[in-house]
Amino acid sequence: MGDNSILNLCLFLTFVSTCFHAPCFSYEVRRGGGGPYNSVAVSSFSYPRTQLRPYDWRYIKVDLPPWFSSMSVSLESDVDLDPGKIENIPSSKLPIICLREGSPPLPDVYNISLAGLVLEAISNAPFADIRGLQNVELCYPMQQNMSVIVTNEQISPGVWYWGLFNGIGPTRTQSKMINRGPVYSFSGNISVEGCTTPSMWGQYCNQTVDLLSCADNYNLSENLSDTKLFNQTAENVIFCRNPNGNSCHGGLEPKIYSLDVMGIAEQLTIVAANVKLNETASSNGTWNASGITLMCYARHGAIPRATLHDYSSNISEEPLVISSPKVGRWYFAVHMNVKACYILDWLVFECPEGKAGFNCSWERYMLQTVLRTNPYFEADYVPVSEKISSDSANFPLEPLLSKGKLEVAWTYFLLDIPSGAAGGNLHIKLPSGAKTNFEIYAKYGGLPSLDSWDYYYANTTSSSNISMFPKPYYADDQTASFYILYIRGGTWSFGLRQLNTSETASKNQTTVSISLERCPGRCSSPHGKCQSAMDASGLIIYSYCSCDRDHGGFDCSIEIVSHKGHVWQSVALIASNVAAVLPAYWSLHQKAYAEWVLFMCSGVSSGLYHACDVGTWCPLSFHVLQFMDFWLSFMAVVSTFVYLADIDEASKRTIHTIVAIITALMAAAGPTSSTNIALVMAIGALGLLTGWLIEFCTKNRSLPFATEFRLNVLYGWQAVKGWLHNLVKTLLKRFRWGFVVAGFIALAMAGISWKLETSESYWIWHSMWHVSIYTSSFLFLYSKVDAVADGESGGPPDGNYELTRQDSFSRG
Repeated sequence: MGDNSILNLCLFLTFVSTCFHAPCFSYEVRRGGGGPYNSVAVSSFSYPRTQLRPYDWRYIKVDLPPWFSSMSVSLESDVDLDPGKIENIPSSKLPIICLREGSPPLPDVYNISLAGLVLEAISNAPFADIRGLQNVELCYPMQQNMSVIVTNEQISPGVWYWGLFNGIGPTRTQSKMINRGPVYSFSGNISVEGCTTPSMWGQYCNQTVDLLSCADNYNLSENLSDTKLFNQTAENVIFCRNPNGNSCHGGLEPKIYSLDVMGIAEQLTIVAANVKLNETASSNGTWNASGITLMCYARHGAIPRATLHDYSSNISEEPLVISSPKVGRWYFAVHMNVKACYILDWLVFECPEGKAGFNCSWERYMLQTVLRTNPYFEADYVPVSEKISSDSANFPLEPLLSKGKLEVAWTYFLLDIPSGAAGGNLHIKLPSGAKTNFEIYAKYGGLPSLDSWDYYYANTTSSSNISMFPKPYYADDQTASFYILYIRGGTWSFGLRQLNTSETASKNQTTVSISLERCPGRCSSPHGKCQSAMDASGLIIYSYCSCDRDHGGFDCSIEIVSHKGHVWQSVALIASNVAAVLPAYWSLHQKAYAEWVLFMCSGVSSGLYHACDVGTWCPLSFHVLQFMDFWLSFMAVVSTFVYLADIDEASKRTIHTIVAIITALMAAAGPTSSTNIALVMAIGALGLLTGWLIEFCTKNRSLPFATEFRLNVLYGWQAVKGWLHNLVKTLLKRFRWGFVVAGFIALAMAGISWKLETSESYWIWHSMWHVSIYTSSFLFLYSKVDAVADGESGGPPDGNYELTRQDSFSRG
């Protein structure tokens, strides 16, 4: 009763803390269904509609408590991909969703786009094969509707991350002047349910689990000499027996046990003793004890099955031995071919503090955390030992090495990563004056070995290369240096396997540096800057590199644009603005001083903006230059249209003032939006029509045919036809139509260039845009003929005067 009260209190506290960040389910115990089971809604997160622009990403963090039973994920998006064409979509344009245990996923860093991408739609079935996702992640193409339930029989409790990416690859972190491409949006719900008692398990909490504990009455370490398991001393071994005595079962239903490994252990062993047939089964006389098979399957963090487990053995014949078991809860499933009884014994072999290895002959050191004051959220790890001084973050290795006569020796270092540091990166560096003769093995939650490790690094050509970041300039024969990116929170062990111990280190002075850093390699400064962001739930801060125009990758170390290419791109983007001289010269020639100033300022501001964008020179801040460039460009386009109307300066100033306000708002709100081009063209056309309307009303204050139209409808229609004829004649005389057509062709080329712009080809097409748009403005300006006399332009002739004149001639 007391245990249930404590568990319910924990459930309530978890529920309350979760509700501070997202809407939650109410605490509700669910009963019924196909059998007796109890489950409780632990938490629920509801994510509103969120947009993913090209190369954007979002992380969602989900905490699964030890008593969780299932995690339900429901996701809706506007992604519409043809499954048959996914293989042909480049990774930089493919929207994907990834799942990883312990830390945020990084699919483009781990080359998962080719090796780990599951092309079929996400469903419950593929999750049956989830194993070891703390090292790699599982990725799927985004779907319009995704609904999946992951149970505690498939994944282990802890922290899990969902990552949604709109394109992956080195260019994901590259700074881009434009970011065009498909924009996707998603919304969803993630809910977690748990069991009300720790002895229940399964998706519906209807499976009983026997908790194994080593109570004093059942600790058999003093009788260890009577066993045939090991030749170890009792002081290093905890030997226990199932407190419930004999376990009798059989048939199709396995027996499930759980055991908590509390600290770093060298070995965990499970064995069955006193195996015998059940009395009911033995009465038939068809089986004897020698024919009984007790298959034991073991799995860390989740219930094992015959098809999904970490270790297995027939414990009726030989023990199940797990070397260097991970810290945490282990589950064991015992399957029998007949109904039988047995006693389950287990043994945990632990070395004394400071020792490791099966014979406890290797050295083991616990590293303490030393926080850095600048920058924040970074720390160094130094050993706690009297053999060295811990004043420096770089500590000498030789005094700490294990001594022995063997050719190979291991030295272990243990450290704790805070759970909130999952968005950081662990940097291990071993510089040495001579060729490094160490191999480095890393493991989460246990001691690494040749047979059990998460990552290893031997040299520049031999490493696990999963979730690690060895780079040619990070590592060489004299330096072993690598990163573990977005390291998982918890206990980590690093084993240094020293080769050729006889050639030891009196000559070589090797220093070790282990540190937790926000961004690897300081983002290859000056090629990038370290930025911080929060996941979608607001529960964790992670860091990432924001690179310049020429570099990309997680640490900005990948050169996307060469130095020569950078020069060519800079020259093209800056020099192409010289085309603004064409409309500016003609405006000055026509004494249109406002247009002249506008075109000159537009060309200069665009040149300065692109010079700043490519990293040449920034006289003002980037955002100020960007605003000036787009605002003046919008104004130049509209001013070209307004110039084509023959109106007075007061009317022009009024139109320019209104347009200036509208285009300023457009340039401030979304300068690079493609819709702005259509809006600017529409505003320009509206300005031209407004100018023509003003011109028409000014030169035709009264329509003489209006009165006659009321008197004589036939005469009115003739007058209208005559007016339209003269209007067309006036327009034909007003413009040089060959240049008008050429202007529209140049304008169409500008529109095509804008449409063809991508992140990769931006420099060439945007340079073409500069030339085309300024050339079209010049052609439109040049196409306007100077104003002529009112008799040739202005309004339609006076119809009454013409008729009277004709009549007088006929009479004379």
